[in-house]
Amino acid sequence: MTESRRTRSARRRDRDADNGPKTAPASPYIRRVLPFFDPLDEDQLEKIDAQVDWIIENIGIAFRDDPEALEIWRKSGVMPTGEHGDLIKADAQMIRALCAKAPREFTQVARNPARSVVIGGNNQVFAPIYGAPFVRDLEGGRRYATFDDFEKLVKLAYMLPQLHHTGLVIAEPTDIPVSKRHLDMVHAHMTLSDKPHLGAITEMSRAQDSVDMAEILHGREVMDSNCVIMGNVNTNSPLLVDKVVTEAARVYCGRGQGLVVVPFILSGAMGPVSTAASVAQAMAEAMMVCAFTQLIRPGAPFVLGNFLSSMSLKSGAPTFGMPEPVMSNYAIGQLARRVGLPLRCGGSLTASKIEDAQAAYESADSMHSTMLAGANFVLHSAGWLEGGLCTGFEKLVMDADRLGSYQKVLDQGLDCSDEAFARDAYAEVPAGGHFLGSAHTMRNYQTAFYEPALSDSENVESWEEGGSLDMRARAHARWTKLLRDYEAPAIDIAKKEALDAFVAKRKEALPDAWY
Repeated sequence: MTESRRTRSARRRDRDADNGPKTAPASPYIRRVLPFFDPLDEDQLEKIDAQVDWIIENIGIAFRDDPEALEIWRKSGVMPTGEHGDLIKADAQMIRALCAKAPREFTQVARNPARSVVIGGNNQVFAPIYGAPFVRDLEGGRRYATFDDFEKLVKLAYMLPQLHHTGLVIAEPTDIPVSKRHLDMVHAHMTLSDKPHLGAITEMSRAQDSVDMAEILHGREVMDSNCVIMGNVNTNSPLLVDKVVTEAARVYCGRGQGLVVVPFILSGAMGPVSTAASVAQAMAEAMMVCAFTQLIRPGAPFVLGNFLSSMSLKSGAPTFGMPEPVMSNYAIGQLARRVGLPLRCGGSLTASKIEDAQAAYESADSMHSTMLAGANFVLHSAGWLEGGLCTGFEKLVMDADRLGSYQKVLDQGLDCSDEAFARDAYAEVPAGGHFLGSAHTMRNYQTAFYEPALSDSENVESWEEGGSLDMRARAHARWTKLLRDYEAPAIDIAKKEALDAFVAKRKEALPDAWY
């Protein structure tokens, strides 16, 4: 083996031992300097806004199975109508005025204040996949997720600097009764990580448990004046808001906490087959819920979401990374900024079952458009497989690797400083020479280029010497090492004991239920 090959192999081993790429240091969130990509002109935007207003005023959104929600609308002067007496049609300008009461940006305070994130404005926050019942890894294959899987995924999300937020249901722990698993999930996020996270929403009592646990962790005074937890809910598209949404709004927003509302529209099924119509429908549904939250508590943090997918008209299966949802990301970005609300959309989405070429290109197209569109809060940034049914351990760290490269583009842009133009290097290096040993190179080589932790750029001999590992094998080695190196962040013992006691007491009061 030549000296240069030994040096390259040693450098690669040293790099693989790191917890993260040196050029993408841990940060609480991305402060974007890259301009937004705004492909729609003013005429197109006005047409979509007109369609949004038409839906709000003439079609309406049903708020179903929650009499208290309807009473909140009545008190605002909006009378429910329709066959079920739950259809809300309102003056569009009233709805827009209510939406304007929600903050354009807000801080979600983390247990570790250094990890707090600002959501909205020019800021972007990446969080992992949410809601998958299955997990997959190279050794264990595809299986129903257990709480052990869940804890490992929370630890990984905490360890990966490219993820700024840990979400909540990184995978559904199916070995714990449905009635109790929210307690274990929220507790795990609060104790195994010190990044911000979400709370439960599936029943009003579970939302309340999450808010109560957040008050234990952060304290009443902090919670009274800050957003420390959020709920993430979906409208029941088309044009239906059920009690899961309105009850979560009453719990979270009523306590001054945040709500993320995402219409999940499969174009051709839950919305028209045309992208413009589905985008307008998503805006109308989300804005109506935003208005509702501001009737509950003016100024409550709100994130407007859009999860629009195309579909196979042969099978009905959702498709990801396709041009239609990519275009919807761009459109919803411009529309959210016009209405003045933080945005959630996109992610590293794929229909592929494993981390293959399909997963790579679908996820890259979906996430790249998410980045350019300016989504402020991005669930599903890492780990998504199988149309969201499965969390991939290897996929999680592979996606995080790419998020680091996006972060460098977003928060650094093109450096045009005097140092970047390297005039002293030109004085040092003669024509036909090289810059490898120049003073400018030596000053900047550690941060000049993004070096992904998982990509192998060495020659084939070095790759073969290292075992000829493909990306999935390298990703498997990386996440298993991260877990071996994991150390839980410090937590106040009294708060930990209070959380333990709350969870134990609530579990004792709840019967086991598996549905």
